[in-house]
Amino acid sequence: MTLTLTVPPRADADRLTGLPVAVIGAGPVGLAAAAHLLEQGLPVVVYEAGDQVGTSVRAWGHTRLFSPWRYVIDDAARRLLEPTGWTEPRRSSLPTGNDLVAQYLEPLAQTPELASVIRYGVRVEAVSRQGMDRTRSAGRADTPFLLRLHTADGVEDVTARAVVDTSGTYTSPNPLTAAGLAPAADLGDRIVHALPDVLGADRARFAGKRVLVVGAGHSAANTLIKLAALAKDVPDTTLLWAIRNAGTARLGADAADGLAARGQLGSNVHGLVESGHIEQLASFEIDDVRLDGDQVTVTGRRAGEAFAVTVDVIVNATGFRPDLDMLREIRLGLDDIVEAPRALAPLIDPNLHSCGSVPPHGVAELAHPEPNFFIAGMKSYGRAPTFLLLTGYEQVRSIAAELAGDHQAARDVQLVLPETGVCTTDVGGSSSCGVPATNEAAEGSSCCAAPAPAAPPASSSCCTN
Repeated sequence: MTLTLTVPPRADADRLTGLPVAVIGAGPVGLAAAAHLLEQGLPVVVYEAGDQVGTSVRAWGHTRLFSPWRYVIDDAARRLLEPTGWTEPRRSSLPTGNDLVAQYLEPLAQTPELASVIRYGVRVEAVSRQGMDRTRSAGRADTPFLLRLHTADGVEDVTARAVVDTSGTYTSPNPLTAAGLAPAADLGDRIVHALPDVLGADRARFAGKRVLVVGAGHSAANTLIKLAALAKDVPDTTLLWAIRNAGTARLGADAADGLAARGQLGSNVHGLVESGHIEQLASFEIDDVRLDGDQVTVTGRRAGEAFAVTVDVIVNATGFRPDLDMLREIRLGLDDIVEAPRALAPLIDPNLHSCGSVPPHGVAELAHPEPNFFIAGMKSYGRAPTFLLLTGYEQVRSIAAELAGDHQAARDVQLVLPETGVCTTDVGGSSSCGVPATNEAAEGSSCCAAPAPAAPPASSSCCTN
């Protein structure tokens, strides 16, 4: 008797055929990723946790960007918008976050090409491989990704041929303590996220209160300057500013800056300290924050000595970090310090680079040990605060070319950034860098025109994600 064993041909390579590329997040970079992927002829699905595009941008929508419109519109997105009759905003004017949503992101999401591929109210809870955790290697590159989704109807698992995570970092702030740990107690609404709308929707949370702002960057300066404006109207408002180091390297005390608005920002906030409107608590390493009746007490050390301060409300402007929980089954190659892709990390070190001095980069720097998985946009920068939207747009152009098989185009990364790139500012209410919003800002190589000599207080934020 002869036994013939028939082995069916392997179909692993065909398991990816027809599957879409999954894009996580419908912010500026996520929508740009979808536009580039569609332009390459690749099917795509965008998963957005919010019920509309630009959820994180809307959260700081009152803030004006440093970058004018010429630096915040992606080329592939523009090509989708133009046939719809969309009118491009004046390229030299500076939008607020709300402007960015209303005049760019919403029209882009409503184009026929993107409207059919965006799923709202869908939170990606985990990313893995179908039938594989991170420990299995055989056939991994030919196995579909598996995304576990949380929707209003329950839990759903979907597959994809590739994943581009553009979910950003805005919802993952760094904790208040110097050790990077959350306070031991639940402080509820006594801690406020970075970039509150101090003079608008959030005014009542700060008026007449003793407020501590923690952080040494532009978001902290933004809040302090607007709080100082509030204190003029409500004199009982008391302002304290806690920084971990002896000084604020990213906030120069003069306007000698490649971006005049950034220099003006530093000048304004330091002027408020010198005039006594803000009490600066330098060299303050926070160990814990605890409830103290209707207030909170912040404890730690100043220059090595025990120190404590009691306030009504704290603004956490200590920066952001990537949420990596949903990627536990993905093989990531992250820098140990910045939590950015290892090849990218030295290029974005905030001790060496501003937004504009970061060199162009694409798939070669964004690659992980997991084939066809990419983190793009603000989240790709890990804990570094130097991200600029143009950088994210070039990232996703490169990724789309790589996934389409055009490896040469993917590595031909070209990007012209402003000479010194900082993310956003709002000098003077409706003004942009001290220039009235109705006027054209200078069309130079920097993001902003010079502020007017007597510009009102400035503000800033992290870039969008």
